[in-house]
Amino acid sequence: QLQLVESGGGLVQPGGSLRLSCAASGFTLDYYAIGWFRQAPGKEREGVSCISARGFSSNYPDSVKGRFAISRDNAKNTVYLQMNSLKPEDTAVYYCAARDHYCSGYDSRLYDYWGQGTQVTVSS
Repeated sequence: QLQLVESGGGLVQPGGSLRLSCAASGFTLDYYAIGWFRQAPGKEREGVSCISARGFSSNYPDSVKGRFAISRDNAKNTVYLQMNSLKPEDTAVYYCAARDHYCSGYDSRLYDYWGQGTQVTVSS
């Protein structure tokens, strides 16, 4: 069974940090680009980062650039999203998703496998 499982979400104060993990089971992530998406209540899902299969390229939208950093450890079959300087507007459910080899924007229809999501709440 192919599965992605996110973890690491929680409640954090503004300015704080969290590291999310996306672990794969049932398949190897070696051949997959991984994107992180988020969805806040009443808002559309938006992409916040993507890393290519080999980790040579990554990208971020302006809303998180300089604050979020994506990385991967293929030996552990896991991708990480380090989130720093968190803001209340970062509050959302965060999802990871896998697609073949290369990042290609943040069109969710291009991603084949999705995790169930992990809640991130930024509040004082």
